[in-house]
Amino acid sequence: MVRLNDDAEAKLAALRKQTGLSDSNVLKRGPDALAKETRGQSVEMPYEVFRRVQLASNENAAGSAAEVKARIANAIKNKYGR
Repeated sequence: MVRLNDDAEAKLAALRKQTGLSDSNVLKRGPDALAKETRGQSVEMPYEVFRRVQLASNENAAGSAAEVKARIANAIKNKYGR
């Protein structure tokens, strides 16, 4: 079972109507479409992004998810004034 928000449900219904495919067949094509779209692209993990912008440190990366999120937000604010 897949849970979709209202926007995704509307897109699914439109694709079903446009293609004549079942919900299941439309959804099964999603991974293939994403694989084609991202072929040859590398995906950065969050830590890699933080390291690239020099926000990651052992201090920022340790603790619960909520604590880490707050520390990273604070680091961004301090570094970029946002």
